[in-house]
Amino acid sequence: MALIKKFKVNNYKNSETIVELKNVSVFYNKRQIIENLNLKINKQEILGILGPNGAGKSTIFNLIAGLKDPNYGEIYINGTDCTKLPINERFTNFKLGLVPQYGGLINDLTLIDNLILVSEIHINKKELRSQKINKLISQFEFESLLNIKAKHLSGGQKKKLVIAMSLINDPKILLLDEPFAALDILTIKMLQEIILNLQSSDEISVVVCDHQARDLLNCVNKAVILSNGKIIASGSPKEVISDNEAKTQYFGDEFNIN
Repeated sequence: MALIKKFKVNNYKNSETIVELKNVSVFYNKRQIIENLNLKINKQEILGILGPNGAGKSTIFNLIAGLKDPNYGEIYINGTDCTKLPINERFTNFKLGLVPQYGGLINDLTLIDNLILVSEIHINKKELRSQKINKLISQFEFESLLNIKAKHLSGGQKKKLVIAMSLINDPKILLLDEPFAALDILTIKMLQEIILNLQSSDEISVVVCDHQARDLLNCVNKAVILSNGKIIASGSPKEVISDNEAKTQYFGDEFNIN
């Protein structure tokens, strides 16, 4: 693996909202998971979502993607009410991409065949498919891995492949679920750099959910801290780790990101 250069998160501020959850509440078997939540995601922003287990992080991803409908409230994408819009229309009409924590690829196919498979779903013209695949191969430095079956790739290589597959349809909003889980330090730094490049080069709004608080906060512009289905802190990484309620319910007093 090449040496990872030290990077700096872009201080990107755009007031144009691309995703909004308004007064959203969600129940599972009469248990409230999300309570009257309001959340805005701005264009070309990297947003991190943190919180203890059961706080509602994955539910927010499912709401945006259309995998779960809210019991109350609305979900807007690019100003359009998508609350009842099915998942396929959200991904097609509003250019959503999702990188799940587990899976997302076919283990018995080679790396190149996984890319080809997804490209055939999203891109009609063969020439355009080849152009897109070649761009991703270069962008993610896959040249030496093309004919290796996905099941034989390392954890970091698999994660890179799933991210590349999610970019086939040129998403404007990318949801990354636990991207740093069970990865070594150098691989995490590599993924952090990929996330920052998606923002700056591909102009994608990125939403990251992870339990690795320090790794997440080192590559986001803004973070929200969830507890018991509510946002208890919101702001820059420095602002949320200084928030007294976030310290009490999530970080503790000694946490820092230096």
